[in-house]
Amino acid sequence: MAAAYGLYTHIQSNKRRSVALLLGLFFLVYLMVYAGALLAEALSHDASVDWLMRKALLDLIWAAPFATLGTAIWIVIAYLFNQSMIDAVTGSAEVTRKEQPRLYGLLENLCISRGITMPKLKISDDSALNAFASGLNEKQYSITVTQGLLDRLDDRELEAVLGHELTHIRNGDVRMLVIAVIIAGVIGFVAELMFRMLFQGGLRFGGGRSSGDSDRGKGGAGIAIVIAIALVAVAWLLSVVIRFALSRKREYLADAGSVELTKDPDAMILALRKIEGRGELQGATSAVMEMCIDNPRQGFADLFATHPSIESRIAALIQFAGGHDPGPLDLPGETAQPDAPGQPDEPPAPGPWGADTPAPKPFLPSSPPVSLGDSNRAGPPGPWNPPRQG
Repeated sequence: MAAAYGLYTHIQSNKRRSVALLLGLFFLVYLMVYAGALLAEALSHDASVDWLMRKALLDLIWAAPFATLGTAIWIVIAYLFNQSMIDAVTGSAEVTRKEQPRLYGLLENLCISRGITMPKLKISDDSALNAFASGLNEKQYSITVTQGLLDRLDDRELEAVLGHELTHIRNGDVRMLVIAVIIAGVIGFVAELMFRMLFQGGLRFGGGRSSGDSDRGKGGAGIAIVIAIALVAVAWLLSVVIRFALSRKREYLADAGSVELTKDPDAMILALRKIEGRGELQGATSAVMEMCIDNPRQGFADLFATHPSIESRIAALIQFAGGHDPGPLDLPGETAQPDAPGQPDEPPAPGPWGADTPAPKPFLPSSPPVSLGDSNRAGPPGPWNPPRQG
């Protein structure tokens, strides 16, 4: 696996795609506004499809400045307060060197070794094992680790995780993810407004004038409503695709960057094995989970999965970095899950009372009872009846 940390082509590609995503955001907003206008006109007039679509286009032209201003305000709010929103969702709080000398020292050493501006360090009070980086610029960048991760990983493994998140910051992946979250939020907000308009009686935009009433025709309202709903579905689907179209290669590159920083592929593999299946953040949105080192919320048939599987990431580290895989790990202190109703009980583990060793039968003295000190007692030799000495 080639050293991916600071990979120039990947960084430049992320910058270009960030600009393209922001432009795409405005396109999606205009599409949603047009769909809403078409829906409103169809609910207000019984006219031909062509007339309704022309009227909706005029409504869009009238509403475009307001839609542009609203989207720009949303972007500014997200730019200034995105980290506060994420902290509120995950329950994260910034920590200092005095509060977390172990974790702070590991991150500081990695940053000093590469001359990187040190991001803020935060801890989420969650028992899950996960971590993520966030922010849109150097003043905002931060790395958040869960308390569960801090408790369960040793210094080598924590350093590998921190190196992974630092690589995401350096490669521009964090900025891309935050922009994708902004896009999803805007589209969701506009969709909600449109459906409120639909269910509250179909308000009109009151835009420019169209052709005369004599050109209206009739019977197109139903088709126009179907077209509007289809446009909403397309806009929503595109917003989802934008989020999931972010290359899953970024996780392979971040793993490689961590190995390049720490020179320890085995630590990265061990960290992934410990995190595997234990990364679900309670109360976190899907957008936040997409930012984490592992996202256990996989898409349908892996089609919309935001992360490659742990197995494939470990296989890449073994193939290209020479790491060694210990296989799935059971962490100390984990309690077994109770059996589901109708499930057969697990066989008892081998042991003094398990299936492999039968429990000893209680000793039943023969009648009449014989004193243990009686050398003439009968019965076969055993633990309580040693053979008679000659």
